[in-house]
Amino acid sequence: MRKVRKFMLRSAGVAGLIAALGACWWSAYRITGFLYPRIGVQPNDLVRQLVNSALGFVIFGVIMGFFSWLTLPRRMAMFNTIIEAMRRLARGDFSVNLDVKIPPENQFSQIVETFNDMAAQLGEMERMRQEFISNVSHEIQSPLTSISGFARALRNERLSFEERAHYLDIIETECERLSRLSDNLLKLTSLESGHQPFERRPYRLDRQLRTAVLACEPQWLEKSIEMEADLEQVEISADPELMNQVWGNLLQNSIKFTPPGGTIRVSLRLENGEAAVRVADTGIGIGEADLPRIFERFYKADKSRNRAGGGSGLGLSIVKKIVDLHQGSIDVRSGPGEGTAFTVRLPAEPQGEPQGKPQSNPQGNRQGNRQGNPQGNPQGNRQGDPQPTEALP
Repeated sequence: MRKVRKFMLRSAGVAGLIAALGACWWSAYRITGFLYPRIGVQPNDLVRQLVNSALGFVIFGVIMGFFSWLTLPRRMAMFNTIIEAMRRLARGDFSVNLDVKIPPENQFSQIVETFNDMAAQLGEMERMRQEFISNVSHEIQSPLTSISGFARALRNERLSFEERAHYLDIIETECERLSRLSDNLLKLTSLESGHQPFERRPYRLDRQLRTAVLACEPQWLEKSIEMEADLEQVEISADPELMNQVWGNLLQNSIKFTPPGGTIRVSLRLENGEAAVRVADTGIGIGEADLPRIFERFYKADKSRNRAGGGSGLGLSIVKKIVDLHQGSIDVRSGPGEGTAFTVRLPAEPQGEPQGKPQSNPQGNRQGNRQGNPQGNPQGNRQGDPQPTEALP
């Protein structure tokens, strides 16, 4: 409907222009017809037509100039409004908004609309920048306050050896937390700036996932978590070091938020030319209101628990950046008390041979029967259960 209206207005404008030119030429013809007999001049037809045409254009120009002069104040007011808004924007006032009522067919309407969109986006970026600074300050201030407080407490000479050791452990933990925060900030900044070293090479994703699961073995054994892995043989082309950070972050999150005796399932499938990795747990879950924001920097769905676990709220932001860098996607499904499932999809390499059978559970049920270790002792000898650093078949 809008296009039809625009076409009709343009057609009416062209018709009006032609009519105005015709009226000016008719007026020129009448004027010359009136003047020639009175001044005793009778030019030939060619000269008459040239004079009529020139006079017609002069009359048309005078009329257009008159109308332009009449509308000049209004147009200058619009220009001044736009210029003033641009000056406010340059001074850092991103709340500026051009509230100018212009018909959609006017050529300035797109300028006004684009300016308002630009101001809104810059305002959102400024809000995110201020929030980022506030979050960084808070994340740094919290451990520094703890370190300062316990350092002062250590000056008390009446402290027992156990109390002194406990305070020193807390100081060491807070220092490690600051170090992790600094490291994660550097990683995130490097990824966002595009300066992160990025070296793709083909490799077996199933082997990498199994190694990542085994690397977390002490953590999930300590909480008696049942770890299940169902991994098809899939090859991708990616940066192994960056992808290790993805799997490590997702597994550590699952372990952190899964209660003792829970279950974590890691699966790998080849679906429509993509490697689909799913990390699902039976943990506390994430609220529906928090799901859209979990990949934001410093956002914590469960602030108290995350603080106790030493998290900075940057892990999932790093995961999202790395997955995007590999032209992949990540989505999450969760609900309070229903656990959480992250699914990462990455472009897979063409399979040159039939895929092998899904690999067996790297650890299986902690209480289950393992060959060579019937009692399920985590320190026992497990035949065919390679260590995290071994090359997997």
